[in-house]
Amino acid sequence: MAYSNILIAVDLTDEAEEVLAAARNIVEQQSAPQVSAVTVVRPFAQSFGGIDVAAVSSGLNLEADVRKQAGAKLENLAKEYGIDPANTTVISGSPAAEVRNHANHIGADLIVIGTHGRHGFGLLLGSTANGVLHGVQCDVLVVKIHPDSD
Repeated sequence: MAYSNILIAVDLTDEAEEVLAAARNIVEQQSAPQVSAVTVVRPFAQSFGGIDVAAVSSGLNLEADVRKQAGAKLENLAKEYGIDPANTTVISGSPAAEVRNHANHIGADLIVIGTHGRHGFGLLLGSTANGVLHGVQCDVLVVKIHPDSD
């Protein structure tokens, strides 16, 4: 199947490179597809449930700093894997929901995402990959991450 608009969703850990490498293999087999990369950072309010993070972070712009650092890292990874840095996006929110929304927004026909598959006995996909897979109309390639320590 030929894909014309591929979205690569990464979490900016060292393991993101496995996802990007798998995506590059798919891209090289296609006829000049549009390729985009996205990462989602959780808002501090989601990360620290029950704590008034706004009071702590007011004036510090921690979320803006995190988004800026994530954007720089994503752009660097994109360049390394032949993706136009202009096609990178950093979004705040729930990762699965935001990847689905962004894929729909850009009209992606393939999402490439990684999974550790370590979220409970018998669960085949991680929660983010599973949430993306079950909420989009396009194809999803889930890349199994192979940590060095296993």
